[in-house]
Amino acid sequence: MESSANRRSGLLTAGGVLSIIAGASQIIFGLIVLGLMIGFAIWGGYNPFPHIPWMPDNRLEITVYPLFPTWLTIVGVPALALGIVAIIGGIYALRRKSFGLSLAGAMCALPSVILGILAVIFVSLSKKEFEA
Repeated sequence: MESSANRRSGLLTAGGVLSIIAGASQIIFGLIVLGLMIGFAIWGGYNPFPHIPWMPDNRLEITVYPLFPTWLTIVGVPALALGIVAIIGGIYALRRKSFGLSLAGAMCALPSVILGILAVIFVSLSKKEFEA
């Protein structure tokens, strides 16, 4: 009778590791973006754009600057959430526990384009390793 160690392929391990790496990079990106948002909340009156004398009423400041905290929230929070799910899915892939959660984690790694695509391919090709 074969041991379970002989049945393991490197594809699932690689998919889990890639998912964890992509998730960690997404969490770092999300924390940086949310840190910028907190910085805008603390120093709310700071305007990163210089006054542009040839633009009447400095419309760049009026139209773009108020949207920064909103866009930072829209980008930062989903990046954190997807990163957390990608790391959990990568851990489940390494432990060979739940194919569905491992594949969901690999799919949540897709914003890190190359790592995410490879993670999805490797995890989906290794579905048979979850059936024990």
